[in-house]
Amino acid sequence: MNDFPIKNDSARISDNVCIDTKRIYDSCVSKDCLEDLRVTFNDESQALVDNADSIRTRDCDISAVSIDVDEVPFNRGYYSVTVNFYFRLRFDTYSSPGAMPRVAIGYANFEKKCILFGSEGKVKIFTSPAEQRRSDCPEAPKYTNPVAKVQAVDPVVLDTDVVEVCHCRRHCCTTFPDSIRSALGNSRYPQNPQKAVLVTVGLFSIIQLSRDVQLLIPAIDFCIPERECACSTQSPCESFQNIDFPVNEFFPPDAEDIDSTGYCPQ
Repeated sequence: MNDFPIKNDSARISDNVCIDTKRIYDSCVSKDCLEDLRVTFNDESQALVDNADSIRTRDCDISAVSIDVDEVPFNRGYYSVTVNFYFRLRFDTYSSPGAMPRVAIGYANFEKKCILFGSEGKVKIFTSPAEQRRSDCPEAPKYTNPVAKVQAVDPVVLDTDVVEVCHCRRHCCTTFPDSIRSALGNSRYPQNPQKAVLVTVGLFSIIQLSRDVQLLIPAIDFCIPERECACSTQSPCESFQNIDFPVNEFFPPDAEDIDSTGYCPQ
């Protein structure tokens, strides 16, 4: 049991408090179909691609995102947000029909730009993080532009195409940040690649512009947890016996048992 009292009268507003938080001034939702993104490989993975009889895309995820925010000239309060998505893709390469696949890892990027309203503010914000206190002048960075936030899910690979380099519809070399170049395993691009891999992916994202503001809000009470932590002292086998048998994993539902959201009703 809890050793402290819990206030159940949650409908009573006890006070108004001032909080420092971020306010979203503008946001947008994007559904992008990115056609023929050129995949960049290191020497080892490029050799697998060049010698492959067939290639299949295994998966694609967002490896990194870089964001730049710049003021829009002659348009007060608006900002240009430049977002660079860096995708990591894994491919199963088959040297001959029936052969065991070998995995080739490559990277692709996509640059997206949008203009959002971020309001005006020339206030310089200084904070005092612990790591700054060890310096001679404990001065934190200054912020005048709004802060951009990007939310995205891993892309859906819609198509994979392998073409000869001479027929490639996009320039072969892409500039990647050092973190991506190190993930490639080496910093050298293949000198004479024979084949190029082009992928088409679908990307869902949300871009927001926000600023630090002070808001006065009604407060009911502190957020005191009402549920005790479940600290199990059972043996592993006893804990396993308490888990329900996963019937749905063995007997997949029919189409009429799945609702429009793709989930089975319980």
